[in-house]
Amino acid sequence: MITELPAHPEYREPSSFAGPEHPMRQLTRAMAFGEPWTSRDAERVATVFDGLAAEWSERHVDPTKAAPVLDAIERGRPPLDARWIELGSGTGAGARLLHGVAREQVSVDLSEQMLAHAPTGLAPKVRADSSRLPFIDDAADVVLMINMLLFPIEVDRILRPGGHVVWINTLGDQTPIHLPPADVAEALPGAWTGVASNAGTGLWAVLERA
Repeated sequence: MITELPAHPEYREPSSFAGPEHPMRQLTRAMAFGEPWTSRDAERVATVFDGLAAEWSERHVDPTKAAPVLDAIERGRPPLDARWIELGSGTGAGARLLHGVAREQVSVDLSEQMLAHAPTGLAPKVRADSSRLPFIDDAADVVLMINMLLFPIEVDRILRPGGHVVWINTLGDQTPIHLPPADVAEALPGAWTGVASNAGTGLWAVLERA
Protein backbone atom coordinates (compact mmCIF):
# COMPACT_ATOMS: atom_id res chain seq x y z
CA MET A 1 0.00 0.00 0.00
CA ILE A 2 1.27 3.47 -0.90
CA THR A 3 0.09 6.43 1.15
CA GLU A 4 -0.27 9.63 -0.86
CA LEU A 5 0.90 12.65 1.12
CA PRO A 6 -0.30 16.19 0.37
CA ALA A 7 1.73 17.92 -2.31
CA HIS A 8 4.53 20.23 -1.21
CA PRO A 9 3.18 23.79 -0.83
CA GLU A 10 5.33 25.01 -3.74
CA TYR A 11 4.45 22.16 -6.10
CA ARG A 12 3.25 23.11 -9.55
CA GLU A 13 1.98 21.03 -12.44
CA PRO A 14 4.64 20.31 -15.08
CA SER A 15 4.25 21.71 -18.56
CA SER A 16 3.24 19.29 -21.29
CA PHE A 17 6.36 17.49 -22.51
CA ALA A 18 6.27 13.71 -22.99
CA GLY A 19 2.98 11.85 -23.21
CA PRO A 20 2.20 8.12 -23.18
CA GLU A 21 3.34 7.64 -26.79
CA HIS A 22 6.86 8.93 -26.16
CA PRO A 23 9.38 6.18 -27.09
CA MET A 24 11.18 6.37 -23.75
CA ARG A 25 7.87 6.11 -21.92
CA GLN A 26 7.07 2.94 -23.82
CA LEU A 27 10.55 1.53 -23.18
CA THR A 28 10.24 2.32 -19.46
CA ARG A 29 7.01 0.39 -19.13
CA ALA A 30 8.30 -2.50 -21.23
CA MET A 31 11.42 -2.92 -19.08
CA ALA A 32 9.53 -2.63 -15.80
CA PHE A 33 7.04 -5.31 -16.75
CA GLY A 34 9.27 -8.00 -18.14
CA GLU A 35 10.15 -7.27 -21.75
CA PRO A 36 13.74 -8.28 -22.58
CA TRP A 37 16.49 -5.66 -22.49
CA THR A 38 18.82 -6.29 -25.42
CA SER A 39 22.35 -5.21 -26.28
CA ARG A 40 20.81 -3.09 -29.02
CA ASP A 41 18.65 -1.31 -26.43
CA ALA A 42 21.72 -0.67 -24.29
CA GLU A 43 23.75 0.68 -27.22
CA ARG A 44 20.92 2.93 -28.35
CA VAL A 45 20.28 4.40 -24.91
CA ALA A 46 23.99 4.86 -24.19
CA THR A 47 24.45 6.69 -27.49
CA VAL A 48 21.54 9.03 -26.78
CA PHE A 49 22.79 9.94 -23.33
CA ASP A 50 26.43 10.20 -24.38
CA GLY A 51 25.27 12.89 -26.79
CA LEU A 52 23.41 14.80 -24.06
CA ALA A 53 26.17 14.72 -21.45
CA ALA A 54 28.03 17.92 -22.30
CA GLU A 55 24.84 19.99 -22.41
CA TRP A 56 23.45 18.46 -19.22
CA SER A 57 26.70 19.04 -17.33
CA GLU A 58 26.36 22.79 -17.89
CA ARG A 59 23.03 22.85 -16.07
CA HIS A 60 23.19 23.08 -12.32
CA VAL A 61 20.65 21.29 -10.15
CA ASP A 62 18.01 24.00 -10.06
CA PRO A 63 15.60 24.18 -7.09
CA THR A 64 12.65 22.85 -9.10
CA LYS A 65 14.46 19.67 -10.12
CA ALA A 66 16.01 19.24 -6.69
CA ALA A 67 12.66 19.68 -4.91
CA PRO A 68 11.26 16.12 -5.31
CA VAL A 69 14.54 14.57 -4.17
CA LEU A 70 14.80 16.80 -1.11
CA ASP A 71 11.12 16.35 -0.27
CA ALA A 72 11.46 12.57 -0.57
CA ILE A 73 14.35 12.67 1.88
CA GLU A 74 12.50 14.95 4.31
CA ARG A 75 8.99 13.48 4.27
CA GLY A 76 9.64 10.00 2.88
CA ARG A 77 12.33 9.42 5.53
CA PRO A 78 14.57 6.88 3.81
CA PRO A 79 17.56 5.94 6.01
CA LEU A 80 20.48 8.34 5.61
CA ASP A 81 23.01 6.47 7.74
CA ALA A 82 23.09 3.95 4.93
CA ARG A 83 24.62 2.93 1.62
CA TRP A 84 22.81 4.52 -1.32
CA ILE A 85 23.31 3.21 -4.85
CA GLU A 86 22.01 5.59 -7.50
CA LEU A 87 21.14 4.00 -10.83
CA GLY A 88 21.12 6.23 -13.91
CA SER A 89 23.15 8.85 -12.05
CA GLY A 90 23.82 10.94 -15.16
CA THR A 91 25.96 14.03 -14.67
CA GLY A 92 25.66 13.91 -10.90
CA ALA A 93 22.44 15.64 -9.86
CA GLY A 94 21.72 13.02 -7.23
CA ALA A 95 25.31 12.86 -6.05
CA ARG A 96 25.33 16.61 -5.46
CA LEU A 97 22.15 16.48 -3.40
CA LEU A 98 23.22 13.44 -1.36
CA HIS A 99 26.75 14.69 -0.65
CA GLY A 100 27.08 15.17 3.08
CA VAL A 101 23.56 13.79 3.61
CA ALA A 102 23.86 10.05 2.99
CA ARG A 103 26.58 8.13 4.79
CA GLU A 104 27.76 6.45 1.58
CA GLN A 105 26.75 6.70 -2.05
CA VAL A 106 27.71 5.10 -5.35
CA SER A 107 26.83 6.53 -8.76
CA VAL A 108 26.05 4.10 -11.60
CA ASP A 109 25.34 4.93 -15.23
CA LEU A 110 25.39 3.20 -18.60
CA SER A 111 26.70 6.29 -20.37
CA GLU A 112 30.47 6.78 -20.27
CA GLN A 113 30.10 10.45 -21.12
CA MET A 114 27.52 11.11 -18.43
CA LEU A 115 29.95 9.75 -15.83
CA ALA A 116 32.85 11.66 -17.38
CA HIS A 117 30.93 14.93 -17.01
CA ALA A 118 29.81 14.20 -13.44
CA PRO A 119 31.74 15.89 -10.62
CA THR A 120 34.57 13.98 -9.02
CA GLY A 121 34.97 13.50 -5.32
CA LEU A 122 31.30 13.15 -4.44
CA ALA A 123 30.77 9.43 -4.97
CA PRO A 124 32.51 6.49 -6.65
CA LYS A 125 31.39 6.30 -10.28
CA VAL A 126 30.65 2.93 -11.87
CA ARG A 127 29.88 2.42 -15.53
CA ALA A 128 27.41 -0.45 -15.74
CA ASP A 129 24.27 -1.70 -17.40
CA SER A 130 21.61 -1.68 -14.68
CA SER A 131 20.09 -4.86 -16.09
CA ARG A 132 23.31 -6.63 -14.93
CA LEU A 133 24.79 -4.73 -12.02
CA PRO A 134 28.32 -5.45 -10.73
CA PHE A 135 27.23 -5.64 -7.08
CA ILE A 136 26.76 -8.56 -4.74
CA ASP A 137 23.31 -9.43 -3.45
CA ASP A 138 22.01 -7.12 -0.70
CA ALA A 139 24.65 -4.49 -1.51
CA ALA A 140 22.43 -1.43 -0.99
CA ASP A 141 20.34 -0.04 1.82
CA VAL A 142 18.69 2.42 -0.59
CA VAL A 143 18.39 2.37 -4.38
CA LEU A 144 17.82 5.83 -5.84
CA MET A 145 16.47 6.33 -9.37
CA ILE A 146 15.93 9.82 -10.78
CA ASN A 147 14.29 9.68 -14.22
CA MET A 148 15.70 6.19 -14.62
CA LEU A 149 14.55 2.96 -16.23
CA LEU A 150 13.41 0.37 -13.70
CA PHE A 151 14.98 -3.09 -13.87
CA PRO A 152 12.99 -4.75 -11.08
CA ILE A 153 14.91 -8.02 -10.77
CA GLU A 154 18.27 -6.29 -10.34
CA VAL A 155 16.91 -3.67 -7.96
CA ASP A 156 15.41 -6.48 -5.89
CA ARG A 157 18.67 -8.45 -5.97
CA ILE A 158 21.01 -5.68 -4.80
CA LEU A 159 18.64 -4.29 -2.17
CA ARG A 160 19.00 -5.77 1.29
CA PRO A 161 15.99 -7.07 3.22
CA GLY A 162 14.23 -4.06 4.68
CA GLY A 163 15.80 -1.79 2.07
CA HIS A 164 14.23 1.22 0.40
CA VAL A 165 13.65 2.37 -3.17
CA VAL A 166 13.52 6.11 -3.85
CA TRP A 167 11.82 6.83 -7.18
CA ILE A 168 11.85 10.34 -8.67
CA ASN A 169 10.30 11.76 -11.85
CA THR A 170 11.26 15.43 -12.00
CA LEU A 171 8.52 16.29 -14.50
CA GLY A 172 5.90 14.02 -12.98
CA ASP A 173 3.82 12.28 -15.62
CA GLN A 174 5.46 14.42 -18.31
CA THR A 175 8.87 12.82 -17.67
CA PRO A 176 9.98 10.73 -20.67
CA ILE A 177 11.14 7.95 -18.33
CA HIS A 178 8.04 7.79 -16.13
CA LEU A 179 6.13 5.29 -14.05
CA PRO A 180 3.54 6.14 -11.40
CA PRO A 181 4.62 5.01 -7.91
CA ALA A 182 1.91 2.34 -7.82
CA ASP A 183 3.34 0.79 -10.99
CA VAL A 184 6.85 0.84 -9.53
CA ALA A 185 5.59 -1.06 -6.48
CA GLU A 186 3.69 -3.49 -8.71
CA ALA A 187 6.72 -4.14 -10.91
CA LEU A 188 9.11 -4.85 -8.03
CA PRO A 189 9.11 -8.45 -6.76
CA GLY A 190 7.32 -8.98 -3.47
CA ALA A 191 5.07 -6.69 -1.47
CA TRP A 192 5.90 -3.03 -0.85
CA THR A 193 4.59 -0.20 1.26
CA GLY A 194 5.52 3.43 1.12
CA VAL A 195 4.66 7.06 0.74
CA ALA A 196 4.49 9.29 -2.32
CA SER A 197 3.88 12.92 -3.09
CA ASN A 198 4.67 15.82 -5.45
CA ALA A 199 7.23 18.61 -5.16
CA GLY A 200 8.76 21.08 -7.59
CA THR A 201 7.23 19.91 -10.87
CA GLY A 202 7.82 16.28 -10.06
CA LEU A 203 6.71 13.24 -8.14
CA TRP A 204 8.50 11.03 -5.68
CA ALA A 205 7.98 7.76 -3.86
CA VAL A 206 9.85 6.10 -1.03
CA LEU A 207 9.07 2.39 -1.00
CA GLU A 208 10.00 -0.23 1.58
CA ARG A 209 9.67 -3.99 1.48
CA ALA A 210 6.51 -4.95 3.31
